[in-house]
Amino acid sequence: MNLGQLRRDFESAGLERTALENDPIRQFERWFIEARNSGIEDVNAMVLGTASANGMPSVRTVLLKSFDEQGFSFFTNYGSRKAQELSANPRASLLLPWLALNRQVVIEGSVEKLPRDQSQAYFSSRPRASQLGAWASRQSSVLDSRETLEERLQALEKHYRDEEVPLPDFWGGYLVKPRRLEFWQGRPSRVHDRFEYSLEDGQWHIRRLQP
Repeated sequence: MNLGQLRRDFESAGLERTALENDPIRQFERWFIEARNSGIEDVNAMVLGTASANGMPSVRTVLLKSFDEQGFSFFTNYGSRKAQELSANPRASLLLPWLALNRQVVIEGSVEKLPRDQSQAYFSSRPRASQLGAWASRQSSVLDSRETLEERLQALEKHYRDEEVPLPDFWGGYLVKPRRLEFWQGRPSRVHDRFEYSLEDGQWHIRRLQP
């Protein structure tokens, strides 16, 4: 299989500095709305990169659940590998690949846990089956069989049959507080447009990067 022949050219309009918002969150919001309106499935899916205390990186796909001037949030099990790495090394990178639009956004910054009340508010909004799933999964730990997980889920369904599912102590949200964002627009012949927002002394600075 000759993977070197798998390529396509990016036929899309360019990205100019004059078209960018001065605030990267507003620029992200504009692109997010355009991506959602384009019909992209799982438009809030993003790759989360973390690293252990000794620098070993790992990645996985999570869902962006909110964003504002404070940062970008997602939720997970606090016992998972990503949570353990964030505890040891509270920095992360996010990648939102809107490839149907020949676009991607990279976000880098420090990470902190969301307040418990925010995790509670989001957990309460989840479907009941997802709430039970959060209790059933000991995320990232070894599982001897699918049947064990199914039995645990059935037991939880029975236990909480007549009551609301509470927020687990081991589950909640994180906030990625950005210090750098990059907006990438694919262009023909791999001569892409890339713009970097970097936070320096409390101010956002915008630079064009070479492709």
